[in-house]
Formats: sequence, structure tokens, C-alpha cells
Amino acid sequence: MKIIRTTYLSLGSNQGDLLKNLQQAVNLIADKIGKINAVSSVYKTKSWGFKSDDFLNICVSVATNLPPETLWKRIVSIEKILGRTRKKSATYQARTIDIDVLLFDDEIIFSKQLKVPHPKMLERKFVLEPLAEIAPYVKHPITKQNIVSCLASCEDKTAIEKTNLKIVKPISLDEKYNYIAIEGNIGAGKTTLANMIADEFNARLVLERFADNPFLPKFYEDKERYALPLEMSFLADRYQQLSDDIAQYDLFKNLVVSDYYIFKSLIFSQVTLQEDEYALYRRIFDVMYKEITKPDLYIYLHQNTDRLLENIKKRGREYEQNIQAGYLDKIHKGYFNFIKSEKNLNTLIIDVSEMDFVKNPADYENILKKIKNH
Repeated sequence: MKIIRTTYLSLGSNQGDLLKNLQQAVNLIADKIGKINAVSSVYKTKSWGFKSDDFLNICVSVATNLPPETLWKRIVSIEKILGRTRKKSATYQARTIDIDVLLFDDEIIFSKQLKVPHPKMLERKFVLEPLAEIAPYVKHPITKQNIVSCLASCEDKTAIEKTNLKIVKPISLDEKYNYIAIEGNIGAGKTTLANMIADEFNARLVLERFADNPFLPKFYEDKERYALPLEMSFLADRYQQLSDDIAQYDLFKNLVVSDYYIFKSLIFSQVTLQEDEYALYRRIFDVMYKEITKPDLYIYLHQNTDRLLENIKKRGREYEQNIQAGYLDKIHKGYFNFIKSEKNLNTLIIDVSEMDFVKNPADYENILKKIKNH
């Protein structure tokens, strides 16, 4: 579980479409830095320390798991995306976007790139006014005064106007969903992604306990003999685990992320069971399914068969090494038939065939963006 800390950022713009610049910056902060907990009103101020067009300014509170150095690098990258390149200059300049780190929990940081608390924040009314709106009783780690007191003591006489303009606070993944189920074929990466998301958002992680199933190695040796006991044992385990874990945590509205959903039992049983066995299995399944908590979002990771076989080989589970492409293709078809027929699930299909969301952070960010925007 990652440590989550609160940072307060000041944002300003005085070039181009000012409100659009601020909104885009806030959206990128939500994507690349952390959960936006609060956004201040939009304030209009004269340029501070140089002559230029008026600024629009805001402050935001962000919950982040990034260390300060990485936080600063992400901020610089966001500014660059929005058209600003920081230059070494003794004078202030007009800019499309300016993002400053004001506070980082109660830490005092003095490095080459980053100084926190911001050395000039107590001199700037355009910083303290919006900060006092969203964090009035947070204390400055050096003066030990809360922000309201800091604002009252500020000697900056620059006029500041609270506008009626609004910045929309991005909805974070854990605010939007209570329960996310991630599915996919064997080797698609569902468990890896579930772990990453749970770690990112400090969510409750529910992983399938397939490793403890004594029938699984036997099934891969003799499918016809062990198909029914395997599928029945999986169904019982999945039902018990989801009943115990999901129902309990749903009461408290915690985000829960699982690497399977109980419908997986039906998909695999269609492939592995004989017709009469499946008819019996389906009757039992339908009784259990009525009692299971349904996910707010059902994600299906689509991975092409060649990549699946590569992933299966890499992870090296001995009993999986004889899995054939034809078997995986049948599982593919089973999932897509299920997705087409099950209209009551909020389903998102993500094609990860050309992605490596473990080694490439941009791929992982892209997946999170798809989930948030779905």
C-alpha cells in the first residue's frame, strides 16, 4: 500500500484561453499526479512582479503517492504539454500555465529544483486567498500559523477579484466506482492490472484463489475426467469469496478491485463441460448468481492469442504450459458472447494487445483514463 500525502498547488494563467488552460492543467494533474480533493474559486489578479495581462489563479488540494522530486517532474511535464517551457530568467514572464508547489504535507524541502513551503507564498495574496478558501486551518510548517492567519498578515496590497468562473473538479476512479471487476483470458494481465489499481488507489484487492485448487493440475492432464469437479469447486470458491469480501466492504463504500467475476465460471464451464453436465451446472449457478453483488464496472482485457501464449510461457506455471491456442480461442468467444448477452453489466473492453502497462507508464495512464472516462 502506497503512502498518500496531501500537496497544495497554485495555478495561474495569463496567456491564451485562461480558463481552458486552468481546466486542462487540473485534468492533467488528476491523470498524472493524484486525486483532486478540492478546487478553489477562480480569482482574477494583476500580474505580480512584472507588467503583463491579468491572471486567473486557483489553488488545488491533491492526494498523491508521488515523492516530491517525481511530483515536480510531473508538474514540469504538464506545463510543457500546455505550452510552457521553464527558462532560467531573473524576471517574471507571461505564461499559458504556471504551477507551483505550495505545501507538501507538513514537510520542509530544500533541494535544487524544489523548495517547500514555497518561499514567496506568504508574500502573495493571489496565492493565499484561494488557498485559505480550501485549506483555512492547514498550518504553514515554518511559521506554524494557519493559512487564514497568514492571509491576514500578508502585506500584499494587489487587488484580487473572486470571479463567477468555475473549474470542474475531476472525478477520481475511487469516487466513481465502489467495485471494479477485471476479467480476461488466461495470461491477459488481469491480476497484474488489479494489483496496480488497488495499489494506486489503496483499494481492497480480491484475487482469485486458483492456486489452491487441487483439481486444476489434474484438469490439464485429463480434461474430460476432471472438468466437472474443477468447475464446481471454482464456482463454490468464487461464490464464497465474493459473498464474504465484496458484500462486507460494499457496506463501507470502499473501492474494491477483483481480478475475476463469478460469470467467469459460466464462460469456462461452457467450454469444458459436456452438455448434460453444463445444464446441471447452470441451474446451480443461476441460484448463486442472484445473491452476488454486481460490479459497478466490468472490465474485459482483450489480448491476442499469440501474446497470451507468450505470457503463459513467461510466468512458467507448469500445468499451463500445454494450453493450446484453440482452447484460448474458445475462451475468447465465450467472453464475447457473454458480453453481448449480458446487458445489465456496465462493461468496458480494453484492447491491451499492443500495450505493456507494466513497463510503460503511458500505457497504464491510458488504461486509467479509459476507466475514468467510461
